[in-house]
Amino acid sequence: MTAQTEQNRRTGPAAQTGQHPWRPTRRRLADTLFAALAPVAAFSVALGALTTWTSTGNAGSPARVAVTSGRVFLPYGDTRDTAAFFRITNFGGAGDRLLKVTSPVIEGEAVLSRHRMTGGASAYGQRVESAAVPAGDTLDMSPTGLDLTVRAKDGWREFDVVPFTLHFERSGQIKTSVVVIRPGAEWQ
Repeated sequence: MTAQTEQNRRTGPAAQTGQHPWRPTRRRLADTLFAALAPVAAFSVALGALTTWTSTGNAGSPARVAVTSGRVFLPYGDTRDTAAFFRITNFGGAGDRLLKVTSPVIEGEAVLSRHRMTGGASAYGQRVESAAVPAGDTLDMSPTGLDLTVRAKDGWREFDVVPFTLHFERSGQIKTSVVVIRPGAEWQ
């Protein structure tokens, strides 16, 4: 070995840190290959999932909400408190939430509530702040599930039409009209 080569070996970066120079071994090459393959595999799986989601038509599809089959019960007896029900269908690719319902022909605030049974044969309405309307699904409000408690103004009769506005998180306001029916009457 020449004097210059010996000098470079003793004073090079590896000699100064006390380490041996890096040499490619099979183990090091295999570890490097596996480290490079992990992100490539994750990218491939994500790309496949996004391709599937896009091909089904849901990519970028916003919530598309339709409100049908609206009805409100005719108040019974001396009370003006009653319940209203809607069928809310989301045809879109993203979920939405029903936040509140308003109407110019009710007094006070309309309250979303869920029917709950107690230990015996009695039930009560539990107030809920909002109701989910999942993508591609229908929310059917009913007397035994989710309903809207309202205070009717005087003078409602069977088959009257009552205007309501449903306020959604993503879809905004949707105006609809509901029919006043007697509790227990069949309505589709």
